[in-house]
Order: sequence, then structure tokens, then C-alpha cells
Amino acid sequence: MVVLNFVEKSRYLDSVALMRVSRRVESLSGVEAAALMIGTPANRDLLRGAGLLAAQGEAAGANDLLIAVRASGDQAARDAIAAAKEFLQEKSSGDQAALPHTRSLAAAVEQLPGANLALISVPGDYAALEARKALERGLNVLVFSDNVPLEDELALKRLARERGLMMMGPDCGTALIGGTPIAFANAVPRGDIGIVSASGTGLQEVSTLVARMGGGVSHGIGVGGRDLDARIGALGMLAAIDALEQDAGTRTVVLISKPPAPEVAKAVNDRVARGAKRYVVCFLGQAGGILRDAAEQAMGRKLPPFEAPALQKQKGKSVKGLYCGGTLCSEAKQIFAAKGLGGHSFIDLGDDEFTRGRPHPMIEPELRNEHVAAALAEPKVGVLLVDVVLGFGSHPDPAAVLVKALNGRKTVIASVVGTDRDPQVFSRQVATLRTAGVVVAPSNAHAAELAASLVS
Repeated sequence: MVVLNFVEKSRYLDSVALMRVSRRVESLSGVEAAALMIGTPANRDLLRGAGLLAAQGEAAGANDLLIAVRASGDQAARDAIAAAKEFLQEKSSGDQAALPHTRSLAAAVEQLPGANLALISVPGDYAALEARKALERGLNVLVFSDNVPLEDELALKRLARERGLMMMGPDCGTALIGGTPIAFANAVPRGDIGIVSASGTGLQEVSTLVARMGGGVSHGIGVGGRDLDARIGALGMLAAIDALEQDAGTRTVVLISKPPAPEVAKAVNDRVARGAKRYVVCFLGQAGGILRDAAEQAMGRKLPPFEAPALQKQKGKSVKGLYCGGTLCSEAKQIFAAKGLGGHSFIDLGDDEFTRGRPHPMIEPELRNEHVAAALAEPKVGVLLVDVVLGFGSHPDPAAVLVKALNGRKTVIASVVGTDRDPQVFSRQVATLRTAGVVVAPSNAHAAELAASLVS
């Protein structure tokens, strides 16, 4: 194998765009692995750990674009680098090509003087500075970037509170603002249910279940996964509650988070008690902390009954959960724990352990297939539990990728997060899975409960 790097000085591109190009390069003949990243020290560490960093890449700076490939030979590596450069030069089509482009926040504000939201997606070392600039200009902020120091998050959220602005994130991967999906969000109709979430896939699951029950979302506000940490004190969630309290189009507010610190939970619950809206609180891992139940409570009705097919019991066997969505993985674990079921395995394949130098499995679900094949070969595993997450930014046909790894020898239970308005089309993804013999449940909770029933 040959590892080859190319460094382009002073060029920055959004991480999602780079991941998409990485996926295309990895699909080329002779390419074993590929990654396009900004050359920050943290990213170079990731590439080094993945065996993708060569001497040229070691010299990349924090403002440089780094292309790294591992291929079967010199020619394949050179061809892959050339292809990556071509992919990066491809022009956007349609509406994207007509969007204005600037090189600074000040110039962007001049071009869009009516804008009130800035999306920050730069290396984590620089995200706080850019976010502060936006807040100081009176803009609400969504920070997609991760690896932002916690003390910077706290300072930014305090500044936003002082200025009466919203600070979403950092590491905010999903939002629905005024009907506009941002980052890894789904196409859902407008409605009177507001969602405030410290979990991206949690927001996706609840918003799409609401949509499939005939409801809609006024706003889906992501606050970042650390917001309910005791050191941050739910500053983002409390600000979002205040905003939705003032929104005439919001009737019900759903709050989603992993278990907060006790003092933070009290602050949130005290604010909810003073609110004029109807609230549904879903703290995963605590009583009532099931995403499906939160969606049903918000809608005031149940999902249609799930009539699962007759499946053979798997006594003495185990369940293997292979997830793209970290919160969905946590929810499945929680359901099994509540039933007193041990000895089962649930893996979040979006964790840093599995994505070093590689795209997230929501972008490239092929990464899961090697784990699927291994699970299907394990004699002890009787049931495979998976999620398929649709929406903007996700792979165009994740169900088709998954079924390539299945062999029909074991029970596979899936849930699909999405709607028919998503680019991947929910009903088509479900049909692909069912044609391959996969049992498709209407929610992640339904899927986990069915899997648990087969081994209990």
C-alpha cells in the first residue's frame, strides 16, 4: 500500500463538503482509504492514527487543505489525488451556484443586511472567534464546528444571553429554523411543535415522527451536546425556551437531552413550570425518556399500532446494535437496561473511535457494512439492530448500501429516521429494506423493544 498526501495552502472548505469528496475518492478503484481535512493539529493526529499521514501532510498548517489517500500502488494513489482535486473544482449547480459568496463575515452582512443567523463551520480552534464576531454584530449563531473548548462555549452563551441572541452549539449538527433544515436535518412540514434538543439524531427522530403523524415543527433548535452539563447550565436550552415562549406559532415545546446534572434539570424544570406553552420533557435515561413517547405526547396521540411479523425467538442468543445515530444507540441501550437484559452489544459507529480520518456513517454507511458482516458471522448473535438516518447531508441511498451486507441468515430489525419529503424518500428506503427481508419498525424504540422481546 502507498500513502500519498497533497497540501493546498490557504484553502478552507466545510467539513461536510470534504467528507462527501472523501467518500467519492474512497470509491475509486485501487483506493483503500481517503480523507480530506483541514490541516489542524487535531486533524493531523486523526490522519496519523488512521495511517493516512505522509511527510508532506505533516507540514500542513491549520489554514491548509490536506488530501490523504492510501492506495494499492503509486499510480492509483496519484490518480486518486488528481480525482480529489477535480471533485473539489466541480461547480455547484442550480440554486447553489447563484448564492452570493464572500470571504468575510463583514462582507456577508453587507450582501445580506437582513440576515439574523450566522452558521459557523470552521476548525474548532477558530470557531469561537468567528462566533463572537457574529454575536457582536447582533446575529444569532449556529456553531456546527466541534472541538470548541468548553470555556469558550460558556463565554459565547453568556454573551448571547446578554445580547438577547441565540447561540446554538457548538457541535450543533441539526436544526430546523423557520422551516429551513440546517445541516443533518430532515424535510418536515411547518407546524406548532417546537423542539429544543441537545441531540442531533434525537431532534431528527422526534421531528420526523411528528411529521409522519401528520404534525409539523415550528422550529427545531439544537443547543449542542454539552449544554446541559453543570458547567454550561443549559444556557442554550433556557434561551431557546424563552424564544419559543414568544413565538406565536409554537403551541407545544419538546425538550430533548441526555440526563442533565441535577441542578441543571431543576433549572430547566423550574423554567418549564413558569411557561405558558405546553411542554414535553424527554431526558434520555430517565423516566419518560423515550423519543417515540415524546413525539406521541407532543401530538396528543399514538403512532399506529406496530404489527410485527411472527419472528422466531432467539433464546440464548444476543442482540448486536450497530448504529449511525449516537442518541438512537443510547436509547436502545436504555430500553434493554430497563428490561433487565444484559449481555447485548450496542455500538455507536459515529463515535470518534470509528470515524478517525473517515466520514461519519450517516454520510458513508458503507463503514457499517464490515461490522454487519462480522456480526452476521458471530454464532452468538441472533438479532441485528440497526438505524437508517435520512435527511439533508446524509447518504443518498443508505438502505441500498446496508442490504448489500445482509445474507438473510439472521433476523435484522431496522428503524428509518426520515420523511417522504427527504431526498432519499422514506417510503422507498423502507421498501428496499423490506424487500431484503429486514423487519422495519416505525421508530427506534419500537425496533429495540421488538429485538428485546426476541431474546427475553
